[in-house]
Amino acid sequence: MDERKRDSMIAYLRHRMDDFGISPDDLASFLTTRPAGPDTGRYRSAGGDTWSGEGETPQWLKQAISAGQSIGHFELPLGAPAQPATPCDADWKNDPFAGSPLARSSHR
Repeated sequence: MDERKRDSMIAYLRHRMDDFGISPDDLASFLTTRPAGPDTGRYRSAGGDTWSGEGETPQWLKQAISAGQSIGHFELPLGAPAQPATPCDADWKNDPFAGSPLARSSHR
């Protein structure tokens, strides 16, 4: 990136940070508290499989993409935990698919 584009991008980012009330210290604090390690991922499947986005694309993601699903569907928001929500977070009392084939999982 040339110097002029870089300076323009910095000015734009500073302006947007001001619009949202984000200080450089807020940004630095966020970046230093981001979790690091093998449990972080950039993509997560419904089954809880994760992928960092580096290296070979995992089979579960290859299959989903070849079936027509967008890779963006699996992308985690920045800073989101790679671990899926626990099953106890779901409220199944009014599940319209209860008892149907859609309610059955192939990996139970």
